[in-house]
Amino acid sequence: MPKEFSRGQRVAEQVRRELAELIRLEVKDPRVGFITLTDVEITPDYAHAKIFFTSMTGQEGLDEILRGLRRASSFLRRELGKRIRIHTLPELRFVYDPSVETGNRISVLIDKAIEADRHRADETGNVADEGDAGGAETDSSR
Repeated sequence: MPKEFSRGQRVAEQVRRELAELIRLEVKDPRVGFITLTDVEITPDYAHAKIFFTSMTGQEGLDEILRGLRRASSFLRRELGKRIRIHTLPELRFVYDPSVETGNRISVLIDKAIEADRHRADETGNVADEGDAGGAETDSSR
């Protein structure tokens, strides 16, 4: 049986989709051009929404991006009201989400560890192979 989604989750997802489209197509501020909305959390009364975003540039220029988003928040809220019909339009609060950046950093560390393990295995494997070759010659000479 498929998992049921609450109305709040459906509204949050719709808000995320609409805001992403509005930011991409309608917001003219160059400071907010390279962001991706990762999640939206809405309070049960729909009064407040936390909009999580990540930036293509990482944390570089984060203050400028946040200023641009705050400046555009009233426009975004008004346009959101035209697109989504809910009783209360939430106040929008934008929050930087470092999870993508952290995930990339962890992925690089894992790749380095795997490569180091392979390198170490190759070094010990070559030594073991040479020892086995010597042992094989000794066995065949008997």
